[in-house]
Amino acid sequence: MSETPDPRRCALLAVNVQNDFTRHNSLHALPGTDEIVPVMGAVVDGFRALRLPVVHMVRLYHADGSNAEVTRRSLVAAGVPVVRPGTEGSEVRPELQPPDGFLLDHEALLEGKAQPVAPREWVMYKPRWGAFYDTGLAAHLRALDVDTVAVIGTNFPNCPRTTIYEASERDFHVVVVSDAISRIYPRGLDECASIGARVLTSDRLLDWLRAAR
Repeated sequence: MSETPDPRRCALLAVNVQNDFTRHNSLHALPGTDEIVPVMGAVVDGFRALRLPVVHMVRLYHADGSNAEVTRRSLVAAGVPVVRPGTEGSEVRPELQPPDGFLLDHEALLEGKAQPVAPREWVMYKPRWGAFYDTGLAAHLRALDVDTVAVIGTNFPNCPRTTIYEASERDFHVVVVSDAISRIYPRGLDECASIGARVLTSDRLLDWLRAAR
């Protein structure tokens, strides 16, 4: 592990950028997310163009709520079909998908398998807020010789922030993409910087990556 972030060994983690959480007409949409999906898509496209790894981390809730967080279990079990496997709401936003698109392989994902969707691009299921908790993400990244992760996605106070801290705990360098994470706020950015994360806008991140090619 290098002492500083290495743009040649950087992977992108796109957290929970799913229809149910992002579309403005969804009952479960997070405020301010739909508006920045184009920025998220531009970041994903930039990583693809540089042939750097991309991992889409998704949530999937069984209809009975059995795999949901305790705070959401009763809501899901009551029949609210949020990111339910097999529904359109569970799918990754088209703006972040490769040109040929893809549908989630819900069965494989729930078994903990990484679903390849394009060259150097995968989807993985996460059972809780953070992308590293009880998943094979860290091992997957190590196998790709990744030492730095850039984080974009939905709802900073929950899943992106937890993912940032989990990545730091596993000795990955972290880049917080400040204009590609919804519901982010200055104090949160300061707190991420205080644990060593680098805070960059999407344009500055892509410039940093391109300069290393």
